[in-house]
Amino acid sequence: MTDSLLYTIAVLGGTGKEGKGLAYRWAKAGYRVIIGSRSAQKAQETAAELNERLGGNAAIEGLENFSAAQKADIVVLTVPYAAHRETLVSVREALQGKILVDVTVPLVPPKVTRVQMPPAGSAAQEALEVLGKGVEVVDAFQNISHEHLLNDDEVPCDVLVTGTSKAAREEALKLVQAAGLTGWDAGPIENSVVVEGLTSILIHINKQYGASHAGIRITGVNEQ
Repeated sequence: MTDSLLYTIAVLGGTGKEGKGLAYRWAKAGYRVIIGSRSAQKAQETAAELNERLGGNAAIEGLENFSAAQKADIVVLTVPYAAHRETLVSVREALQGKILVDVTVPLVPPKVTRVQMPPAGSAAQEALEVLGKGVEVVDAFQNISHEHLLNDDEVPCDVLVTGTSKAAREEALKLVQAAGLTGWDAGPIENSVVVEGLTSILIHINKQYGASHAGIRITGVNEQ
């Protein structure tokens, strides 16, 4: 999985704003991208929209979630938390032996500015429980606003990456870089509790200070 032209990424929930933004950036970087959705038609419509946006210089495909996961080398999950477990169960078989990058945040409306973690500890740890040890799970991109992703400007926010192994985190960090972002290895999957919890804090900051895309930066460390 070192040549982006041979590397296929499935973005499940890719019809939503965050998934669409990530898909756009990876397709622009040369990756093969599949938009996954519960509705194949909706996935195809989003794929066509992104292909048009990229001027025909990409080959983004739209498929139902399970088929998208089957065809991919790495799978990215960007669904709302309410659909998290259901989606994982539906694609569990297709994910075995692969890396799942979980972007889901356990927000519980209407109190989305309050950190509310699930019994497993985090959405990523819940994914690991559902999928089993045959899947490497990485947590990333929770703290990047979709408003940054669907344009071509530099993004003044960093991405914290946690995961079940250093090798899996390294693969995810390649995706962070390909999306034009700065990523940091933030350690084991247990640390995803902090990464996901930051999202509620950023939402609160947005509301408190009249902003729309607050983010974080890591300082005092030389980039590798």
